Amino acid sequence: MVSLAKFLRWPYLQLLIMHPNNVLPGNIIWRLCFIGLFAAAVDAGSFLLLMHNEAGLSLAHITSFLIAATINYSFFSKCLPQSIDPNSLRWQLFSRYSIVSILVLLMRGGLLTLLLNVWHIPLTLAIFPVIVITAAMSYMGLVFYIFLLLQQLPSPAIGWREATIGIIVFAILLRLIYLVQAQLIPDEAYYWVYAQHMDLSFFDHPPMVAWLIWLGTSIFGDNELGVRISAFICSLITMGYLYALACNLYDKQTGLRTLLLLAILPFSFATGILMTADAPLIAAWAATLYYMERALIAGRSSAWLGMGITFGLGLLSKYTIGLLGMAALLFVILDPIARRWMRRAHPYLAALLALLLFTPALIWNAEHNWASFLFQGRRLEGAGDDQFSAHLLFLNILVLLTPAGFLAAAWALITGGNQDSDQSAQRRRLFLRVFTGTPFAVFFVLSMFDSMRFHWTAPLWLAVLPTIAWMMGQTHHLGNIASRLQAAWNPTIAISMIAYALILHYVVLGFPGIPYPDFMKRYFWRETTIEIEKVVQNIQQQTGQKPLVVGMSKWPIASSLSFYNRKEPMDIRSRNMFGDSGAMYQFWYPSEPPTIRPIILVGIEKNHLEQDRWGNDITYMLDQPGPIQSQLIMRDNKPLRWVYYRIARGYRGN
Repeated sequence: MVSLAKFLRWPYLQLLIMHPNNVLPGNIIWRLCFIGLFAAAVDAGSFLLLMHNEAGLSLAHITSFLIAATINYSFFSKCLPQSIDPNSLRWQLFSRYSIVSILVLLMRGGLLTLLLNVWHIPLTLAIFPVIVITAAMSYMGLVFYIFLLLQQLPSPAIGWREATIGIIVFAILLRLIYLVQAQLIPDEAYYWVYAQHMDLSFFDHPPMVAWLIWLGTSIFGDNELGVRISAFICSLITMGYLYALACNLYDKQTGLRTLLLLAILPFSFATGILMTADAPLIAAWAATLYYMERALIAGRSSAWLGMGITFGLGLLSKYTIGLLGMAALLFVILDPIARRWMRRAHPYLAALLALLLFTPALIWNAEHNWASFLFQGRRLEGAGDDQFSAHLLFLNILVLLTPAGFLAAAWALITGGNQDSDQSAQRRRLFLRVFTGTPFAVFFVLSMFDSMRFHWTAPLWLAVLPTIAWMMGQTHHLGNIASRLQAAWNPTIAISMIAYALILHYVVLGFPGIPYPDFMKRYFWRETTIEIEKVVQNIQQQTGQKPLVVGMSKWPIASSLSFYNRKEPMDIRSRNMFGDSGAMYQFWYPSEPPTIRPIILVGIEKNHLEQDRWGNDITYMLDQPGPIQSQLIMRDNKPLRWVYYRIARGYRGN
């Protein structure tokens, strides 16, 4: 694999650091430094004053930063050379300064809460290192993004490299800072419960996600960092392998642009912060693509070993990677050079190695009547609603890739990227089309008969990213479509990064005066669990018996309550107690006998505490059920969501 170290050579870093000296006179630089120190002092003073007056953390840090940023820009704009056209370049500078300031502000919110809530540093001390780091990030934004407008660089590619490196580093740091703090989504909590019941495999997924969570929590504890650190590492593995693939197919600059795409596209950003089965799948998919290219195009026999290992690990992550096996077979059939491998032992030994690694899932399924394979087979058919959803499939792809990414992927598949007629270029185009088109064709056919989950197609776009990245760097003989696609990337990158930072800041700190929407009733389980713990404690004190808490959903409620249960451990079950499906809870707690212990039903909707999904009444299974009660969940005097619960004297059985 090609090392990224070549992009971090000392002369290149020196060029970055010296940008301001090449743009502005020395006395102006010193004046700006003084103004920066003054703005930092105003920032700290304003923040502490606002917090003293109980303005709230979010309002205080946003207001103080905006004051400091305004001071900085006011003096910065007056120090610009008089030759700058006030109606063109000055507006571009203001736009870029605003983008950098917004990104730094949103990153700063995460840093501040990290120091306060995770490292437990006092507020009056935490703000000072945050301001120092904020100033450093602002400076790097000036270097990477703003001063490029003022300096005549040897090549436009140099400016592009600088901005690309800055965006990649920012995206990585943004994920790392917020993954420690943002509460788990229910899926992550469910996979954490997997790790509390370690097994060879599980009903709805292979075991890799559970194994990685178990490893992370063994090192960092049962917290967000422990659960998510493996997703972050998987994203770095994905970046490394896809960078190497792009370098092999094209060149190093294309490799760097491929990393940029991984940093800004929604599907790759999300899988780099959320610990779901897709995180190891994406990493294994990228690694398998790399070794397949080395084996099938470069003709390296040693790559078959890597292919067998990564494909096997992919099968342990998610069965979807089997589509890559179909694509590899099709490529071997279509490509005369690769077809020679069918007469050699290497691909068969690689398949045997992958099967050997997949053995744990095979053993578990054999012991459980092939339950996981049967379940996933039904899921492969779709959601079970028998609806034509091809149009929704394309809408989902727009979300996963952004509109610019979707159009660029389509254009790359149509044109094949490089139009050279030599054999290597033709084989590269075939590789791109087969390894992207084969999985997509499967999902497209299935979408004609049933609904698809929106994220299912995410990994298949990895194969086309190097070609999109290559197209982004072309400057000669551009057609109308290609030039328009290139022009679309700048706003796409800016909007994507701001959107990610806004969302993460919103879920962790919120924004002053902006309430949380109704769809977030499935989130904020840390605060919700505290309230349910109070209910459990009251019932236990009244009855002298430990109540049974039942999450009235398939697994989200039970799993989220289990993860955020920090006081006395609650006895938690899922809705399969009432005859509905409960995923793995059906295996962990297959049946519950009648009991006189108090029962507390917890739901997201009121009707979930009265009826099952089909509208059938469930109260006959409860002994003396009480009325449905509600609780408004608050944080720092701000409403988050509602939770509903119902208390019964006992459980009569299903």
